[in-house]
Amino acid sequence: MDLLNALVDKGLRRELPTREEALAVLATSDDELLDVVAAAGKVRRQWFGRRVKLNYLVNLKSGLCPEDCSYCSQRLGSKAEILKYTWLKPDEASKAAAAGVAGGAKRVCLVASGRGPTDRDVDRVSETISAIKEQNEGVEVCACLGLLSDGQAGRLRSAGADAYNHNLNTSEATYGDICTTHDFSDRVSTVQQAQAAGMSACSGLIAGMGESDADLVDVVFALRELDPDSVPVNFLIPFEGTPLAKEWNLTPQRALRILAMVRFVCPDIEVRLAGGREVHLRTLQPLALHLVNSIFLGDYLTSEGQAGKDDLAMIEDAGFEVEGADTTTLPEHRRQHGDDGAEPAQTADAEAPAATVPAPSDENRRDLVAVRRRGAGTDLPPNA
Repeated sequence: MDLLNALVDKGLRRELPTREEALAVLATSDDELLDVVAAAGKVRRQWFGRRVKLNYLVNLKSGLCPEDCSYCSQRLGSKAEILKYTWLKPDEASKAAAAGVAGGAKRVCLVASGRGPTDRDVDRVSETISAIKEQNEGVEVCACLGLLSDGQAGRLRSAGADAYNHNLNTSEATYGDICTTHDFSDRVSTVQQAQAAGMSACSGLIAGMGESDADLVDVVFALRELDPDSVPVNFLIPFEGTPLAKEWNLTPQRALRILAMVRFVCPDIEVRLAGGREVHLRTLQPLALHLVNSIFLGDYLTSEGQAGKDDLAMIEDAGFEVEGADTTTLPEHRRQHGDDGAEPAQTADAEAPAATVPAPSDENRRDLVAVRRRGAGTDLPPNA
């Protein structure tokens, strides 16, 4: 198809698609799905070969967040029966991280619920970073602590944080529909602070919250403008006890189209398959490896993921290989120049209409959402 040929050519040149082209990817039919995956797969292999980077989450502080993000099981007013605990001690967090590293994880992501860290929290996380790096030579550490205040990004960088994650989640136009306690610009500012401090920026989105195709394209283009090094793509996990518990808007096919669109817009950026892949992609997860070059190993923050050994088997069976600690993830041109060298976004003469979101194939599949009951904050071993 002409669209896919054009997108492959642009991806190989690191040229940004038009908004119309991005919308057209989301509007392709299920009959065209394998063609879409194959086309985006060519772009993925050009910049990342068949490598898959493994990342491991450690939830440093779970639950009781004062923010009201509708998608989150840790939000203010959440009735989700998740694990709730205060800060892990540095040695506890380091022990949890070691399990992920032993399973092949190259990056450890330290996450804490809350609006943002206090200066004491930054000290605490700094101690944790030191403990993890002392016991795991060469491991990357990414912090995800919410909105940053002046000077905090620099302190985290000085403590050894390699990256900082703060997702944009959805389009600026609809951000107020999912959160009222902070706004889209707050999130953009935090990503920019992390970049200014010399940390690798990690920022992504959540699909499946009832957004339109135009919203998905808007947030991905906003991410491309921010130019993070990694873009995690989450699919909503509809926790009982949260406002979005009934939002089951995704099919495995739509999830793959979303990942393909992200890859075309972010051809040489680390695209990470993140939370909700087991819930929404299900048996089509191996196909997603042709689109992304990074995944989370094992469990997530408050939900259980696929067993770590099954993740590793899936990667091997699909013909991919785990990226080693001695391999640099990003292509050389991004490492040298700090940007992707892409042309600025092109403005289409006319906005393409958003495609109708297909009806989900399963309704309220509660058996697919398992609350995490092991690992950090419990006496049970983690899944890695």
